[in-house]
Amino acid sequence: RGTDSRRLGWYITSRGLTNEAYYAHQKVARFIGTNHVDTSARICHAPSTAALSATVGCAATTCSYSDWIGADLIVFVGSNVANNQPVATKYLFYAKQAGTKVFVVNPYLEPGMERYWVPSVTESALCGTRIADDFFQIHLGGDIAFFHGVIKHLIENGWVDNDFIDRRTAGWSELKSRVVSLSWADLERGSGLSRSEMFRFAEAFGKARHAIVVWSMGITQHRYGSDNVRAIVNLQLCKGNIGREHTGLMPIRGHSGVQGGAEMGAQPGAYVMGSAVTEENAKKLAEIWGFEAPAWKGLSAAHMVLAAERGEIDALWQTGGNFKQTLPEPELVDRALGNLKLRIHQDIVVNPTMLVDPADTVVLLPSRTRYEQRGGGTETSTERRTIYSPEIPGPRIAETKDEWEIPVLVARALDGQRAEASFPWKDTQDIREEIDRVCPTYRGISGLRKKGDNFQYGGPTLLVDRCLTPDGKGHFSVVELPEDHVPPGRFLLSTRRGKQFNSIVHAERDPLTGAGRGDVLMSAEDAGRLGLRSGDAILVRNELGEFRGRVRIDRIKPGCLQAHWPEINVLIPAGRLDPSGVPDYNATVEVVGAGWECVGRD
Repeated sequence: RGTDSRRLGWYITSRGLTNEAYYAHQKVARFIGTNHVDTSARICHAPSTAALSATVGCAATTCSYSDWIGADLIVFVGSNVANNQPVATKYLFYAKQAGTKVFVVNPYLEPGMERYWVPSVTESALCGTRIADDFFQIHLGGDIAFFHGVIKHLIENGWVDNDFIDRRTAGWSELKSRVVSLSWADLERGSGLSRSEMFRFAEAFGKARHAIVVWSMGITQHRYGSDNVRAIVNLQLCKGNIGREHTGLMPIRGHSGVQGGAEMGAQPGAYVMGSAVTEENAKKLAEIWGFEAPAWKGLSAAHMVLAAERGEIDALWQTGGNFKQTLPEPELVDRALGNLKLRIHQDIVVNPTMLVDPADTVVLLPSRTRYEQRGGGTETSTERRTIYSPEIPGPRIAETKDEWEIPVLVARALDGQRAEASFPWKDTQDIREEIDRVCPTYRGISGLRKKGDNFQYGGPTLLVDRCLTPDGKGHFSVVELPEDHVPPGRFLLSTRRGKQFNSIVHAERDPLTGAGRGDVLMSAEDAGRLGLRSGDAILVRNELGEFRGRVRIDRIKPGCLQAHWPEINVLIPAGRLDPSGVPDYNATVEVVGAGWECVGRD
């Protein structure tokens, strides 16, 4: 009660939370008076939300997984579905059977994207499936230069869809002028690929009848992540690859529930379904909610931590989440958590963030899983499909409460009379009925009652006749080349996932790459120049810290390194963010080898 609501943060992660829990948490946060509300959905894909909303008017994938099957071309950019979305590889198997070609754009030639054993398909499980038909091994951060180069080839060879551009887009002349003005030398330097390699991609893409581009955190978790996504949109608009079968823009999600998190309003700048935080929208919501939500824009999760480190946040409620291990610069995160007067951790497991010594008080609130909540629950998948899972009967741990119920009980304790009116829910069915009234996009959610009941909002394909922008057009963006200057003797380092779920590591060795948790992926060219061999001990360091690991020579772009997240976070700066608030999980480092003498690149 004594906390200024502008000094209260609320974070909701994706580890199995349902739409109903997301909705309840963000509504209680607004009831208490804060818009400092964020979710892990945004730490992964806020740049996608920002860029897609600005260019085509929607913040979700425009197509379905079934569109992969029969597409001429699927392009994976900064995305490793074999490791991070393995269930999706079933669709890739059938796409390959149907003749679909797969291109991969990435600094590292991911073994799982080269060949994968799809466990749900007997033939593939026994013999494996070749996935990628071609790799385009760009520099870390070279995506924009690469796609500009591809578009330049498309223009020069007459492979753009001028009819689509004239009818359904805006801003083409500005983008065309900018791309044409860029020199091939600048594009080659920025992308790390030659003009002929970009032509090879452009020719296949330009001649394809349809193409889908799939991307993930290799695109978004950069300080220019939103611009990376805009560059992808530019590419697809050039060929009219939206609104048709086997075409689309797909920001693929890593967890089953994250798509719904932001759509349920768990974000600092918008209420339900992206409705902007404004006085007008707050008043509209008040007609249903019974109270007026704050109308000021809140802080993202990364900004909340930075504010806490400065002493500007007093209290933080975390449902799930493990900031200490997942966010950049763990020492800063540790200080920030320790500065908070009150931390509330609601979860199904204990994690290291809970154990940081508080400035005053830490409260641990044990939750039930999504399968234990009264009335069952729904989740929304990558392809905008909202799916119902019923409650599973059985014993319950006496001290636990439903995920949605805990914040509601707190709201009732803070202001019983108002809360009883605003949160009259008895179970998740009541919450779904309210979502049905508040969120037209999710209309029909209250009718999901049996296992497997589902609907796909917007249908299989979005943007069929028009984009969802105010003028109905898809908007090209003039995106400038990033200015990443790597000093002599330094490398560009990026983070990667192994055999793990979030920060929970399941195996010390990645079965797809063979890399151990302490291995640092390095090219044979760089290792040879430095006199290093696989297995050699090295020290990777920068101004933030150091990481002791071992060289693993692999097929990574020279000048680039990869190491496992979250261990490598000690080298990732906390304050370098995309405009959407997402951290840049990349860094410039030096390598110190035998005898701990600096052996950086020439």
